[in-house]
Amino acid sequence: MTKKWVNIADVLFFQEGPGVRNTQYTTSGVKLLNVANLVDGKVDLSKSDRYISEEEAYGKYRHFLCDDGDFVIASSGIKVEYIDKKMGFVDASMLPLCMNTSTIRFKVLDENQLRIRYFMYYLKSKHFKEQLTKQITGSAQLNYGPSHLKKMIMPLIDITVQDEIISCMDKLQSIIETRQRELIELDRLMKARFVEVFGDININDKNWECEFLGNLCTIVRGGSPRPIEKFLGGDVPWIKIGDATEADNIYLSSTKEHIIKEGVKNSRLVKEGSLIFANCGVSLGFARIITFDGCIHDGWLAMEDIDKRLDKVFLLQALNQMTEHFRAIAPAGTQPNLNTAIMKAYKQVIPPIELQKEFIRFVHQVNKSKFDTMTFAPIYAIIN
Repeated sequence: MTKKWVNIADVLFFQEGPGVRNTQYTTSGVKLLNVANLVDGKVDLSKSDRYISEEEAYGKYRHFLCDDGDFVIASSGIKVEYIDKKMGFVDASMLPLCMNTSTIRFKVLDENQLRIRYFMYYLKSKHFKEQLTKQITGSAQLNYGPSHLKKMIMPLIDITVQDEIISCMDKLQSIIETRQRELIELDRLMKARFVEVFGDININDKNWECEFLGNLCTIVRGGSPRPIEKFLGGDVPWIKIGDATEADNIYLSSTKEHIIKEGVKNSRLVKEGSLIFANCGVSLGFARIITFDGCIHDGWLAMEDIDKRLDKVFLLQALNQMTEHFRAIAPAGTQPNLNTAIMKAYKQVIPPIELQKEFIRFVHQVNKSKFDTMTFAPIYAIIN
């Protein structure tokens, strides 16, 4: 196998989307491709409903109309480590479609020299992400464009070997997607079992005993030392939403970042065994049980000293059942946001503890199945 390093610009055409203004949006016409449409490595047009008129699309923006097979990637609004979640291919069924800001599309200059799917898998690699990190102009999230890509290199190998790599990677990706669907079905099974045992707790149709959640546990809100960059690098776990959403386990056992002891003064240190609950934004209602002492920011609520009449795993599952209810009662604003007063006033059902523990045994069995299913972690490593 021969390999050489080439500038990306020598083998690919790439183009950044135009900055279509909000005032140009229409309710019909040609759909705009936004960062929001790039979900888990695929283009999903159901995630956005922005359009521009056909007159503008085929006039001013005609050079930004997508073609079947275009490969698109986000150029801002996401961290480097998650970049493979924000890319995807456009297919004919999506057309007509016009690019928008913060997206870059790629076309291969010579298909006998480079396969676009080989390039896609290269973008998932450690080497590409390391190069991109050096090119980033934003602090927390990606912010790059064609001028940065022109400085980057990639390995170019024999086209037959590229085809072999693509075939192998596609099979691995298919396994991952199958396992992910299995995890979704296991979650559905757990929710269905919860309703079967405890009924619809939104209306408490089984007439369980109820009590204000504030009487059943201590509820506190997190705090964020600012700017957080000044407080990172210590030995106190700093619990972020991303730490909890990356795995499917109801227990959180580690964090990616730590803060110094000085930062604890402006945060909230919560104890091992506490139940933490995301109180705002798209993650509202998301809960985990922590297995260590750590600090939470102001996007978390923590529930400690939980009454013995409530098993904390049952409480976690019960809160997850009520996500839509919590979103509905959250104060209006740019994002739904729950405060401690709202949560303390929430009426929590209290089924018999024996029934709770019976359900918990079922949860543990499902989690064992999920653990067995989640053997695709090494496959990610192979792809990378």
